[in-house]
Amino acid sequence: MRSRQRMFAAVMRLLLKCLRLGRRRRFRLVRQAEQLWHYGHLCLRSLLYNSFTNGDVVLDSLFEPVYWLVDHVTRWFGVVFVALVIGLTSSIVAIVYICLLPLILQTYTPAWICWHLAYGHWNLIMIVFHYYMAITTSPGHPPQAKNDLTGVSICRKCIAPKPARTHHCSICNRCVLKMDHHCPWLNNCVGHYNHRYFFSFCLFMTMGCIYCSISGWEMFRDAYAAIERMKLLEKERLQVAANQTYYQTPPPTFSFRQRAFHKSVVYLWVLCSSVALALGALTLWHAALITRGETSIERHINRKERQRLQKKGKVFRNPYSYGSWDNWKVFLGVDVPRHWLTRVLLPSPHLPHGTGLSWDLPPCVTEQRAPLLAI
Repeated sequence: MRSRQRMFAAVMRLLLKCLRLGRRRRFRLVRQAEQLWHYGHLCLRSLLYNSFTNGDVVLDSLFEPVYWLVDHVTRWFGVVFVALVIGLTSSIVAIVYICLLPLILQTYTPAWICWHLAYGHWNLIMIVFHYYMAITTSPGHPPQAKNDLTGVSICRKCIAPKPARTHHCSICNRCVLKMDHHCPWLNNCVGHYNHRYFFSFCLFMTMGCIYCSISGWEMFRDAYAAIERMKLLEKERLQVAANQTYYQTPPPTFSFRQRAFHKSVVYLWVLCSSVALALGALTLWHAALITRGETSIERHINRKERQRLQKKGKVFRNPYSYGSWDNWKVFLGVDVPRHWLTRVLLPSPHLPHGTGLSWDLPPCVTEQRAPLLAI
């Protein structure tokens, strides 16, 4: 009995000793792993340390391949988008001339005919002119020589002088004066020299789409009802043909011309209504930016600056804003009252105020600009 107890005690001591050794080995392995982790982390920080590095920089670095892909895809697809705009607009104009205009001339009164002919052609001319000027006019680029500019920063990508309100476009791979954004539908940047053309195109295209949607509402309802009636009659004709009866005659079918007419009217109304909603929202957005004297890029910069100064108890004032009314006059290039007709309501290739390199007070501004900061 005693021998069994001694043997059991010896086995237990041996087991406890093995467990103790295993625990020591496990602790030693964990300690070595922690040391390797800290050493690797220290080496990585010593190689990649930068006092300006933060979460945003790391996130931008991770998304750099995505940015590269988007830039190159947008550059190549710009031609496709321009062709799409021209094709869709041409299809709407063709439907209006082929399908709707003869109907208007037959059914409308002379006064309404004159109104539709005058307004429709004026709106079309404004759309075509401003779109052509927006895609063919260079937005403006700063000169490469440093001695031509004073008091400017240096672009980190171009390694060239960058005037105020100038930003680098990664798609065009150039700095753009008063850059607003790169528009794939223009295959061009929107900047100092073509910003007015871009906004005018959006405005007149929205007006044209709203005009077509309102004018063609009754025609759209009739065409949609006719298409539904076509489907019903086609179903009845197929049922009669399947029964093979000689006492029933198939109902009359619509001709190809009638089908094409009704489907074209539905296509026109749906496309114009969709574009009016989408492009109208974009136009209102840019109108608000113009009212505040900002571009799309400056809105984000000014918002951050406004929040930063608000924490210090200061108020941010946009140095390029001259007041709502004067901002519109500067943007549209209206110096005298007659310019509202010759430069706004009629096609005009006049240049904007200034060169985009410096921002002096335009002559059409009635009041001095507010200071940059107000305590």
